[in-house]
Amino acid sequence: MPTPTHSREHAPSWYAASAAPAPARPSLEGEVVADVCIVGGGYTGLNCAIELARRGYAVVLLEARLLGWGASGRNGGQLIRGVGHDIERFLPLLGADGVRRLKRYGLEAVELVRRRIDEFAIDCDLRWGYCDLANRPEHLDGFRRARDELLELGYRHELRLLQAGEMHRVVGSTRYCGGLIDMGSGHLHPLKLALGEARVAERLGARLFERSAATRIDYGAPVRVHTARGAVRAERLILACNAYLDGLQPWLSGKVLPAGSYIVATEPLGEARARQLIPEDMALCDQRVALDYFRLSADRRLLFGGACHYSGRDPADIAAYMRPKLLRVFPQLADARIDYAWGGMIGIGANRLPQLGRLPGQANVWYAQAYAGHGLNATHLAAELLARAIHGEDASGFELFAAVPHPTFPGGPLLRAPLLALGMLWERLKERL
Repeated sequence: MPTPTHSREHAPSWYAASAAPAPARPSLEGEVVADVCIVGGGYTGLNCAIELARRGYAVVLLEARLLGWGASGRNGGQLIRGVGHDIERFLPLLGADGVRRLKRYGLEAVELVRRRIDEFAIDCDLRWGYCDLANRPEHLDGFRRARDELLELGYRHELRLLQAGEMHRVVGSTRYCGGLIDMGSGHLHPLKLALGEARVAERLGARLFERSAATRIDYGAPVRVHTARGAVRAERLILACNAYLDGLQPWLSGKVLPAGSYIVATEPLGEARARQLIPEDMALCDQRVALDYFRLSADRRLLFGGACHYSGRDPADIAAYMRPKLLRVFPQLADARIDYAWGGMIGIGANRLPQLGRLPGQANVWYAQAYAGHGLNATHLAAELLARAIHGEDASGFELFAAVPHPTFPGGPLLRAPLLALGMLWERLKERL
């Protein structure tokens, strides 16, 4: 079942099959004027639209396909604390206070999603509870350090370490030697969230256009963004395309690498069998480079995801590709049918920290991208920080992220993916040593 990652319709996922149909939205025709033009209709763009519209800005958002079409509508649905990877590496650049602030932003990001859902009563199957899974005994040492650090940061949610003999409480698999439960993280239906946020943005006055790919940008004051049949003239522009920026802005494209990630959904398993797999209905994720992540859906399917491809090409048969990975964790599902299989692109930066900033030489062009697998929460944080900065509020959070330089991937568009794939292969080999 190949996934049409370049289709103009939503991926054939369980999410698309189980979300209520979205209203048809127009394509851009002719020229419109706005205070802010946003390019990209995923979580970043939609939440920028919400935050700026509620501050009184006239907002126009352009989406090349359908709102929530990219990673925002097809991701694993895991709402997990944290932004970035190995934050300590930024100590020489940001100092101890800056690194601590980044870590606190990783907690605030989840709370932003929580508040968004609560404030606007968005029905997106939200459940609380997450468990990091230890593949090796040394992972438990890292979990202890993570727990202690979270407590020192004032984390208010329950954290609980599990030893090997306790793992049956959270997962029906013998593959793991320990875990860290976090009741402040959880899981949800990502497409329902994106479509719910689109409705919120429209209620606040933002104008959302689908099937309106930005084809060219005329920089200046004002900026002019062209589509096939129209244009937007705006005082400010936000580029929120992430892995789907393509060639619209080459300087930004060189700093984010699209990587394929894949998910399968089994047939409905029934309550009893589902609870044997994940007794406490948590989201779970292991610690390998090519990680596995999984959870239960509201209708009691197992949603199992993972892998990471840098080739730009999906497996010919995603279900066949993912099934052996699923059975290594849950061999008891050998008789379970796979009903849905899909994939999509996530955006990864060289240093695995979200990229927020202004385009060099263009003071009125802002961007956010490269969430490296933490996009569900980090997108909401990026939108909040961008809106504060644009509105002239406290811009310190935006400036903290913008202070981090982001290398351009070597090799240009043709070679950067194979080079990174070689690097990831080396990391996987090290795991086996």
